[in-house]
Amino acid sequence: MKEEKTIEAAFGYVFHRPELLRTAITHSSWANENGGGASHNERQEFLGDAVLELCVSWKLFSLFPQAREGDLTRLRSRLVSTTALAELAHELGLQHSLNLGKGEENQGGRHRDTLLSDALEAVLGAVFEDGGYDAARRTVDHIFRHRWPETLEYTPNKDFKTQLQEVTQRMYKNRPVYVLVDSHGPEHAKEFVVRLNLPNGQSFTTRGASLKRAEQDAARRALEACGALENRSPAE
Repeated sequence: MKEEKTIEAAFGYVFHRPELLRTAITHSSWANENGGGASHNERQEFLGDAVLELCVSWKLFSLFPQAREGDLTRLRSRLVSTTALAELAHELGLQHSLNLGKGEENQGGRHRDTLLSDALEAVLGAVFEDGGYDAARRTVDHIFRHRWPETLEYTPNKDFKTQLQEVTQRMYKNRPVYVLVDSHGPEHAKEFVVRLNLPNGQSFTTRGASLKRAEQDAARRALEACGALENRSPAE
C-alpha cells in the first residue's frame, strides 16, 4: 500500500482501481515464482507503449505547430528511448516499488534500463485502463514536465560525470574517483558495481547494466547530495 501511494504521488494520479497499479509494478519473474497464474505487467507494458507514444506525439504536435514530421519524430525518439525512460523511472523512484522474483533481483533487474522503461510504460498503461486517454495524457504531461523541449534545436546537456567533475574542481580543487567494485552475470545481462569517492570523503555505490551507466548514476546521486544537479544528462 505504501509503495502504491508513493507511485501515485510521483505520477500525479490516484487510481480508482489500485489493483491495476499492483499489476503494473509486478514483473513476470515475481509472478512465475509465486504461482504461474499470478498477474504481471507485460500486457500493460504493451498498452502503455502505445499510450506513451500517442501522448508524447500529441504534446510535441501541439508545442511545435510548424514543425516537420522528421523533427517531431526526432524529438519523440529522444524522449521515449529506453535509456531516457529508465532515467525518468529512476527519478520517479519506480525502482523501489517493483515486485521482482529473487533471480531477477539478484541479477540487478531493479536497475536494468529495459526493465525500468517497461515498468514505466506498464504504469501508464494502467493509468489508461483506469482513467482513459485524458488521465493518461495529464499523467504523461506531469511526469515529463521538466523534459519537454522548448525549441526544435537539440543542445545536449553536460552528462552527470562532467557536471560532477566541474563541481568537485570548484569545491575541492580535486576530482572524483570511480572504482569498479564488481561485475557479474552472463555477458548478455552483466551487472557492474561502481563506487564513487568524492574528495570530501563521501562515497556512493551504484549498479548498472553497463560500466558507463553505473558511473553516470553514481555521479547523478553525488550531484543530488551536493545540491548541484542543475541539468539532466542526455539519453545515451
